[in-house]
Order: sequence, then structure tokens, then C-alpha cells
Amino acid sequence: MADDARGRQRPPGALRLERDDADWAVDGYPTFMGCPLTLTVDDLRAEQPDVVIAGTPWDGAMGSAPGARYGPRAIRLAEYTGRRGGDWTHPVVRIDPFDHLSVVDHGDVAVVHGAPEKTFARVRALVADVVGVGALPLLLGGDHSVTWPHVRGLTSVLGRGKVGVVHLDAHADTWPLADGEYTSHGSGMRQLIDGGDVAGEHFVQVGLRSSTDRETLAYMEARGMRSQWMAEIRRSGLEAALDRAVEEALAGPEHLFLSVDIDVCDPAHAPGTGAPEPGGLTSGELLEAVRRIAHEVPLAGMDIVEVSPPHDTGVNITAVLAHRVAYEALTGTAMRKAGGFAPGYADPRAAGGPPRRMS
Repeated sequence: MADDARGRQRPPGALRLERDDADWAVDGYPTFMGCPLTLTVDDLRAEQPDVVIAGTPWDGAMGSAPGARYGPRAIRLAEYTGRRGGDWTHPVVRIDPFDHLSVVDHGDVAVVHGAPEKTFARVRALVADVVGVGALPLLLGGDHSVTWPHVRGLTSVLGRGKVGVVHLDAHADTWPLADGEYTSHGSGMRQLIDGGDVAGEHFVQVGLRSSTDRETLAYMEARGMRSQWMAEIRRSGLEAALDRAVEEALAGPEHLFLSVDIDVCDPAHAPGTGAPEPGGLTSGELLEAVRRIAHEVPLAGMDIVEVSPPHDTGVNITAVLAHRVAYEALTGTAMRKAGGFAPGYADPRAAGGPPRRMS
């Protein structure tokens, strides 16, 4: 039996939160894309999902620009039509990921603001529970400090040094911690490497373009980190950069974690973030990159971080982009499970194939 929030027992399994007559409802409880809700590890064991969505609403490491704690909720609400009679066929590859994947929403980590150690211990435990049942954790942040406990939860099950990381970001996030600091949203990658969870040479950064001090650059070189700056991507192309990033991250490790900081995109495409940097990827480039990686590589985990709704503009365009990033990850994962898709596949009907006669 599983316990609910008040300790009452119920049979384990996912909770379907919509009413029987809500096939086309657009309101209701905001789970990601209308997925059923799980609350405990017993629920996960009963469901045996392929993918588990979970939120880490933490921004206690952001300093002067908090707001990412509201990211998971905003991402879930960014297009809440749900699976209630809806059709999630992908516009480019023309498959519905939910035809191939079992996906649940595991809610949010119970964050204790002002208590990072306690919070991060809970994050690690949640990720370990998800990986322990054989599911892919797809995690919604939160500031980028949460990638530290996300990956540590992964390595606690899969083994330290067994995970490579591809890190899409404008910033290196390898700053040194100040005296008395437990963590910072600019230091999580240094903490992962120094803690032995990920080897520096298997930590590959893509999209860097922020001003970075000499000490930090020297640290990255000394640890053997692989960094692809936007200047290189503009010269050699994003496709070549991704090929090399995945190859280097998996040159030894057996598993890949993908971390997407939404500020890898130019702020014209993603203004709702606490540290925007001009000159980044377009939203289309990011979406294709994530779908491609999820299709071509067996991901062990992924997070999407630094969405800050108080900084967003228009119709929450940054949250909508992050929602689409998660959708692309699901689509790529479904393509991999279904098989039969060539690398970089696009359905001819979407990519300029021969015209079709209307019936």
C-alpha cells in the first residue's frame, strides 16, 4: 500500500486527476501534459514508467535574480491541454511520443527554502528512486545549482564516474565557491567534478559565450573539461558540435546526462531567465538538438533549468520554449524506443517531400 499526503493508505499506482467527462478539458490539475500523477516510490514501482517528470523548485542559489523556483509550475502550465483527448503527434517526425512511452508526473521535490543541504538530499533521493525503477528522470528546475544533486542522485545508483554530461549553457558554471557558501547556481559543475561524480574530460559544455575569468578558465583546462564556445559553433556548425560533445562525454562512461540551461538560447528567444547572454542559439536550434540527442543516445537523465517566470515576457515564451524542450526529449526518446528512424530524421511531409494528393 502507498500513503497519501495525510498518511492514509491507498493501492499503489498513478493517480488520474481528470474526471471521466473531461476528454477535451483544458483546465484542471496541472501535471505535465496531463500525465498521471505519482507521489511515492511504490507508485513508481507499480507503474513502471519509461519517463518520470519531476520538479525542483529551488532558486536559493541565484543571488540577485531569483525567480526560477516558479519554473516547474510555469513549464507545466505553458501548454496545458493535456492528454485528455489530445493528439501530441510531433510536427516534424510525425509520431506521438505517448504512443510509445509511459510517462508520469512525480510532482515537485519538497523544497525547504533556506536549507540547501536538506533540500538537495531530498533531490538526490527522488532521482535515485526514479533511476532505481529503471525510468528516465526528466527534471524541471529551478536554478542551475540543482544539476549537482540531480547528477549525484543518478551516480548514487549508476556509479561515480559512470556518467558523462553534455551541458548546454551560456555560462561555464564552474566558479569557485566563496567562503561559507554551500552551493551557487554558477558553481554546480565544479562541485560535480571535484566531488568525483563526473570526470572533467567527460563533462562537455556547448554554447558558452559569457565573459569568464582567468582562474575559472584555468580550472576548466586543468580538469580536462571540454568546452565548445559559440564562436566555434558558428564556424563549424551545431551538428558537428553535438557529434563531438556526445562522443567526448561517452568516451568511457556508460550513461549520459543532458543538462539544458534555457539561457543557452539568445535572450531574443528566451528572455525569462536570470542571467541572459546575447549571441546564443535560436529556439529552433535548441529543439532540434535536444530531439536529436534523445533519439541517438540512450539518456540516463536530463534537466531543464533557469526558467524564471518573473523575468519572462509576452505569453510566457520562455516557459513555452522549456515545455517544448521537454516535449522534444520525449519525442526523441520515443523514436529511439520505436526504432526505424535514421539520425536527423524528418517526415517527408514536414521536410519538403513530394506533394500529396488530397483525398
